[in-house]
Amino acid sequence: MDAQVIVVGAGPAGMMLAGELRLAGVNVIVLEKLPARTGESRGLGFTARTMEIFDQRGLLPRFGDIDVSNVGHFGGLPVDFGVLDGAHQAAKSIPQSVTETVLEEWSTQLGADIRRRHEVLSVTEKEDSVEVEVRGPHGVQHLRAEYLVGCDGGRSTIRKTLGFDFPGTAATLEMYLADVRGIELQPRMIGETLPGGMVMVGPLPGGVTRLIVCERGTPPQRRDTPPAWDEVAAAWQRLTGDDISHAEPVWVSSFGDATRQVTEYRRGRVFLAGDSAHIHLPAGGQGMNTSIQDSVNLGWKLGAVIRGRAPEPLLDTYHDERHPVGQRLLMNTRAQGLLFLSGPEVQPLRDVLGELIRYPDVSRHFAAMVSGLEIRYDLDGGPHPLLGRRLPDVKLKGHKLVSSSTEALHAGRGVLLDFTGNDRLHDRAWPWLDRIDIVAAAPDLPEDSVLQDTTAVLVRPDGYVAWAAPGSYADLPMSLERWFGPAR
Repeated sequence: MDAQVIVVGAGPAGMMLAGELRLAGVNVIVLEKLPARTGESRGLGFTARTMEIFDQRGLLPRFGDIDVSNVGHFGGLPVDFGVLDGAHQAAKSIPQSVTETVLEEWSTQLGADIRRRHEVLSVTEKEDSVEVEVRGPHGVQHLRAEYLVGCDGGRSTIRKTLGFDFPGTAATLEMYLADVRGIELQPRMIGETLPGGMVMVGPLPGGVTRLIVCERGTPPQRRDTPPAWDEVAAAWQRLTGDDISHAEPVWVSSFGDATRQVTEYRRGRVFLAGDSAHIHLPAGGQGMNTSIQDSVNLGWKLGAVIRGRAPEPLLDTYHDERHPVGQRLLMNTRAQGLLFLSGPEVQPLRDVLGELIRYPDVSRHFAAMVSGLEIRYDLDGGPHPLLGRRLPDVKLKGHKLVSSSTEALHAGRGVLLDFTGNDRLHDRAWPWLDRIDIVAAAPDLPEDSVLQDTTAVLVRPDGYVAWAAPGSYADLPMSLERWFGPAR
């Protein structure tokens, strides 16, 4: 074997997965056909859930000073994300190029083997491995690994080569995206609906301004090269009446509203993650964030199975948990597209939803949906409100090594949080100490915390609660075996 896992694609999903696999002690090769990072930034900023994930891996300081905000939107309708108690604020204006740089540096420091100028030509799945034919700087070669993960984007070679079913709807329009210098425009952070379409304006670091332009009636095109800046400037002038043709384009691109999702995230020894598995209108900045979260869900599971610490059926839970998340992502981005990009016939619906969003419960619902904080995996485990949900940051008192549950997850291992110093709990978890860490410390909780009467929680490496006491039907060893394999 050349590696235990081959990852195809060095974007945010691929780099995040490579780092997660290295934390699990798995050898990984990342194949990327591009010679270097493009510097382009389709994705921008992080949702609250992605902020938590990066915090759980100790990555947030690598991004430097982060501009955060509780201002968000759903289909262009303002939503107060401050109603999400106990959550990070969303990060604004962090270019995807910075995210890719940070994740590549992190994964390579952990030992990931990143191979650029390596294009996958074919894939052959065998009983005990996957073989990849690759064209690289030194010609064509064949690489073998136990598993292969396609993180190679919306036009995924892996998905197409292996014939994954990718149903959905084709694009009905074309939108322009441009980062430019040399103009000053009124910020339109959540977009502005105009008689002929929609425009969005946001400042980026370094004196760059991001523009998104959607002119209704513009048919989708299959482009081999980016649109000319003149096309973007002309569409802007038709919509707004302003001439911005004098601006200096940094880069220009286009995208549509195609909506598709593969029917299976796993096929034998091959997995798909990120845009390889789902494409959609980039509404609310959810695409890159969902892709990163796909990788965090898959990484620890793949690592546990490869290292012989968990049974192979654990890998099926990747599809079981992430496919419904992808379905919901496609649903809400299609709804946002209808609100944002339709004509005046939709204005009554915008007005009604605008009234509803003023109610805190409705605002909380939309904010949780877009931020990823609503996700609850079906663990069928009991009545505790956090089962299957992500664990909010819990401050810990009196522990010598860690000060919070977030810090306890830095190593990418499971964590048993013992809030009462229960020696019996430690004895029952002892056979799994090669796979989990036990942290005994009193929690510092707000009065309204859902953990107020909880004595212990078992947290998966991805930050989701697998067991809680009281409130789980299964006992601790049963839950440990389900997620971390048989006792040793």
